[in-house]
Amino acid sequence: MAKAPTDRLEALWGEIGSTPTYTVLRRPEIGLVMVKGRISGSGAPFCAGEMTVTRAAVRLESGELGFGYVGGRHPRQAEIVAVLDALGQRTEWQQAIEDKVVAPLAHEADARRQLVKARAAATKVDFFTVAREAGP
Repeated sequence: MAKAPTDRLEALWGEIGSTPTYTVLRRPEIGLVMVKGRISGSGAPFCAGEMTVTRAAVRLESGELGFGYVGGRHPRQAEIVAVLDALGQRTEWQQAIEDKVVAPLAHEADARRQLVKARAAATKVDFFTVAREAGP
């Protein structure tokens, strides 16, 4: 959900139906986080730079807390993710969230990965060696 396009998440959120009332504990805030990396995935850590993130926190009237962190400046997306996080803690909402939000987003993300893979494959160059006959 954090990687989904904001407008797509908003559309899926609208299809989920009537949701319980919630209170915003931490209104969406935009800030920076330090991104760390590792050389070859296992080497010494290094600071790669900073990244903008938006976070939000909510509480359902039934008491569940939800937190949303998304990359970029997307306050509404962070709030929706926080509410879905809280709703996901309730058994009666888990399947609806999986079917109406998570599964479609996962399918679309996979389709985007396949498109990138196909575009990269189209530029692949196969090199081969031409055997030459020895001259007279």
